[in-house]
Amino acid sequence: MSDTYTIRSGSLAATIKAQGAEMCSLRHEDGVEFVWQAEPVWPRHAPLLFPIVGRLANDELRHRGKTYRMTQHGFARDNLFACDESRCTLVLEDSVTTRERYPFAFRLTAAYVLDDSGLDLTLTVVNTGNETLPVSLGGHPAFNWPLQAGVPKESYALTFTKEEPSPICRVEGGLLLEAADPSPVRGTVLPLSEALFTNDAVILNPVNSAAVRYAAGQGTGPWLRMSWRGFRELGIWSKPSGAPFVCIEPWRGYASSVGFDGEFTDKPGLMHIAPGAEEQASFRIEVGTS
Repeated sequence: MSDTYTIRSGSLAATIKAQGAEMCSLRHEDGVEFVWQAEPVWPRHAPLLFPIVGRLANDELRHRGKTYRMTQHGFARDNLFACDESRCTLVLEDSVTTRERYPFAFRLTAAYVLDDSGLDLTLTVVNTGNETLPVSLGGHPAFNWPLQAGVPKESYALTFTKEEPSPICRVEGGLLLEAADPSPVRGTVLPLSEALFTNDAVILNPVNSAAVRYAAGQGTGPWLRMSWRGFRELGIWSKPSGAPFVCIEPWRGYASSVGFDGEFTDKPGLMHIAPGAEEQASFRIEVGTS
């Protein structure tokens, strides 16, 4: 089995790693790379978040009197997926190793499809067991910021399809704070700056929009548009210390709240999938260079 898989369509090429089913490149033939190249300041590209989004208190999952070690964002991003190379569909199933951390049966499928204008990722979680599957799911793609050398980072903004006036959530130590902050979105526009991430991620819970455009304000140069289905929350993140990337993260679920340390199945934000049933969510990244 290969370590990476590259798919092409028109002027675009995308590369996906078997490790974590992680997109590690989305590149235009004119040389524009949209995906962050996992430099040391944050050595990932676009990890998949499963079976949790965010953190649990003390990195512990509690279920039926037992405690399991479950670190931030779960284990899918660090596991090797099996791949159907003809369709670039990658699959992770429960195993002895995963059940040591997460005592549930599942099948997670990540299906990538590239066309001439962008990349689609469809994530499907199937409950292959005989008890309800409590689970969260998310994407964590990081994009170069700026997308074009010489363009100031502060000239970039996210433009939503709807107004986002609701207070935002923040995290501390990876856990969700109870207090909410005023929305930094001005109507439909969120100006990007390093100061925006001083207090970690900006979390829209719920997000009103189903898409957002990321581009510099002058209206020329590389841009991307991310749209999503089946996700209810959106995280926006960069390193609080400053870094040349920004993550746009559609989520179905979120971190434990500060003070919650109970049974995992009682954790707010989870999907509860019946035996034999499935849940599906997807996002699309459209890109352009002018």
